[in-house]
Amino acid sequence: MSLVERVKQKIPRQPVDADRLATKVEALQRFVAAAEGHVPEDRLVTARTVIDRAGERLALSRAHTVVALAGATGSGKSSLFNAVAGFQLSRVGVRRPTTGVAHACVWGQAGATPLLDWLGVPPNRRFTRESALDGDDQAALRGLVLLDLPDFDSVEARHRIEVDRLLRLVDLVIWVMDPQKYADRVVHQQYLTQFQRHRDVTVVVLNQADRLTRTDSERIVADLRRLLEADGLGGVPVFPTSAKGQPGLGTLRDGLERTVAARLAALLRLNGDVTEAVAELQPLVASGAKPTVPKAAVDRLAAALSDAAGAPIVAAATERTYRRRATGSLGWPLLRWARRLRPDPLKRLHLEPGPVERPAASSLPESSAAQQAAVSLASREVAAAASEELPEPWPAAVAEAARSRVADVPDALDVAIASADLGVARRPAWWRVVGALQWIGALTALAGLVWLGVRAGFALLGLPSVEGPTVGAGIPLATMLLGGGLLFGLLLSVVVRPFAGLAARRARARAERRLRESIAEVAQAHIVAPVQEVLRSYDEAREALAAAA
Repeated sequence: MSLVERVKQKIPRQPVDADRLATKVEALQRFVAAAEGHVPEDRLVTARTVIDRAGERLALSRAHTVVALAGATGSGKSSLFNAVAGFQLSRVGVRRPTTGVAHACVWGQAGATPLLDWLGVPPNRRFTRESALDGDDQAALRGLVLLDLPDFDSVEARHRIEVDRLLRLVDLVIWVMDPQKYADRVVHQQYLTQFQRHRDVTVVVLNQADRLTRTDSERIVADLRRLLEADGLGGVPVFPTSAKGQPGLGTLRDGLERTVAARLAALLRLNGDVTEAVAELQPLVASGAKPTVPKAAVDRLAAALSDAAGAPIVAAATERTYRRRATGSLGWPLLRWARRLRPDPLKRLHLEPGPVERPAASSLPESSAAQQAAVSLASREVAAAASEELPEPWPAAVAEAARSRVADVPDALDVAIASADLGVARRPAWWRVVGALQWIGALTALAGLVWLGVRAGFALLGLPSVEGPTVGAGIPLATMLLGGGLLFGLLLSVVVRPFAGLAARRARARAERRLRESIAEVAQAHIVAPVQEVLRSYDEAREALAAAA
């Protein structure tokens, strides 16, 4: 039911006030801010226009109600305009089109000038109706700004453009029909059907009803209601008028007076604009749970990045480095120098066994085409899984976000590998214990060797032999020291070798875990985080649109 009928019948209106409307407009603005950059700009044009128009209209005079008379050529809207004003303000003529620019008649000029400037009515087409001679005759219309628009079917394109512009700005529209063209397709298809969400601020009058018999007038009004029903405007006020005879302007003027008194038309019009914008944006969001990036997809992405970055190669090199270092610490001390001549597997890759503050570029081989394809596939899978339940065009925005930083991934992976703490820089305590035992065995063998060497030297020089103590069945102690020291070192190496191998495998597993964590951070920062940002924007847009609705 329209504003006019609700006021006339004293039916409680919908709770639309300035604060509530401002809240809805602010929510619509939040939607635009969240969707910007993710939704094509042409989908946001209506919302931006409504936001700007609502802000401008609410900042202008709320004491005035802007009512437009819109109609086709020859409908008699200028005659109605003059009749309501009581003066010949808008020229009426036989030659068409007559009205080229909008005319405005204002009841209560105070505060109306900025509003008329915003409407774009030329100063020489503005008229003030009330005067001291009127007394209180025009008081009931005080606050009315009545516009006579150009013909919407004018042969002049600029006239049609002006009509379209003003129809988006006025608070209430009175569509003036005439008995000959009330069923014209132009007005119904191009205009009236567009006002379905503005039923509260739409009135239709059958003008020039004085030319019809009462029966014909009632028949045409009934047919006009049928056409409006098909336009989606069922229930809007429809009644006959005439600027020259019966039925006159009584019903029209009464509706204008009640509309002006209620001061709701501007709010209802803007509320309809917001509702229309929300309906246009509704396909961009969907109900359902909050969208997230599935953990399984992220894990597969991290695994693909690990392979592409050469993490398995680094982990294997870590194991070999651990074995090399363990052998150097646990082997026979007098031969350790020879083992140090072997290159360190991690050093060959330009990697450090411990944490690095400023890592240099590694010497890992570049990822193969198959590995790069796996990374691309995994990143697309993350985008597809995250946007599975999102309406268009959000999946495309999510996919674009997943690709947005892919070019930086190779360098980031190189830094992640080079800066990872592989955990093999520190020497375990048990290495020192075993190493000390090896030194004891080596020094024991060395003592026996020196003793035997001294005895051999004395014998070569013909000097009396220096007999030393014997052990057991007459075995010289020097021989026992040499053999026992060597045997002890050999047995100790054999005993600790399995433990060193187990520790090396554990070092490899630890390196793999730390590399995965470091690479997972790259996946999060360069692929997952941009996707999550789009999902947050979508969720904010959905909540904002729900608030605007």
